[in-house]
Amino acid sequence: MTRIAVFAYSDTGHACLRWLLDRGSEVVFVATHADTPGEAVWFPSVAQLARSRGIEPRISDKPRDLLSSLRSLAPDLLFSFYYRHVLPEELLRVPRLGSYNIHGSLLPKYRGRAPVNWAVANGETKTGATLHIMTSRPDSGDIVDQEEVAIGEEDTAFDVQRGVTAAAVRLLERNLARLEAGPAKTRPQDESAATTFGRRRPEDGRIDWGRSAREVHDLVRAVTHPYPGAFTDIFGRKTYIWKTRLPGLAAHDNYPGEIRRQEGRLYVACGDDHYLEILRLQPEGGEEEDGAKLAAERAWA
Repeated sequence: MTRIAVFAYSDTGHACLRWLLDRGSEVVFVATHADTPGEAVWFPSVAQLARSRGIEPRISDKPRDLLSSLRSLAPDLLFSFYYRHVLPEELLRVPRLGSYNIHGSLLPKYRGRAPVNWAVANGETKTGATLHIMTSRPDSGDIVDQEEVAIGEEDTAFDVQRGVTAAAVRLLERNLARLEAGPAKTRPQDESAATTFGRRRPEDGRIDWGRSAREVHDLVRAVTHPYPGAFTDIFGRKTYIWKTRLPGLAAHDNYPGEIRRQEGRLYVACGDDHYLEILRLQPEGGEEEDGAKLAAERAWA
C-alpha cells in the first residue's frame, strides 16, 4: 500500500485528510499548525482528526525541523492541503512518487495566500482548485488537474470556500490512483497569465466609499463572517458591514459615503453614483443588527 505524508490545515486540509483516511489510505505522517491566538477558528481540527485515527500529528510552523522524522517514515507520496508554509526542497524530495499541493484557485491565477477571498473581492465569476507538483516556488509547479467553482454575485467567500473544498476532494478522488501508479501527466503553468496575492489583513477590510457600489459589495462578500469583516466610520464609530445588496438605485448629487434612509431601507452612496443597501451591520463592541432597524431608529437626509 502507498505510504502517504500529509501537511494540512483549515477546512480543505481537514476534508482531504478525512477522505484519505476514510478510503483506507496508509497515512503515516500528518503535520499541521497550532491555531493562531486571536484568530477565529471556523474549521475542524486536522490535529484532532489525526489523533482520532491513531496518528499523532506534528504541530509545527518550521517544516524543515520535520525532515528527519519524515525520512524515517519513508512515505511514497506527500500532499500539502492548505498548509501555510512553503516546504523546503529537501522535504519535497523525500517521497519517491513525488510531492503535490492542492491550491484554492485556477492556477496560475491567484497564487499566494487567501486566494478565495481575493477572487471574491476582485469580482471574479469563477475560481476553483488545482492539484499541482510542489516546487520551491509556491504554487508554480506543473498542473496535474483542476476543477472549476462558480462564484455567484451574492456568494460570500465562505460559500465559495466550501465549493473549493469539495472540488479539492474530487481532485483527490480522480487522481490518487494514477499518482500512486507513478508520475502523472502534467502541463506547465502559463507564467504570462500568473497573478500573485499576499495574505489579507483585518485592516484590508476598510471600505473606500469612493469605489463603485459593486466593488464595495464584493469587498463585503469577501471578508464577511467568518472572516474579520469590512468596516467604516461613517456611522459615527467603527462599524462592521456584514451584508449588502446592489439595489440598482442611482445616487446622483450625493457624495461617496453619504447615508440615506428611504422606504425603511438603509443606503450609502458610492463613487459610481449608485447606492449600496446595507442589510446587516454591527458597531464595534455592539450587537449585529439589520440595516432596516437602524434606518428606523435614525434619520438621515
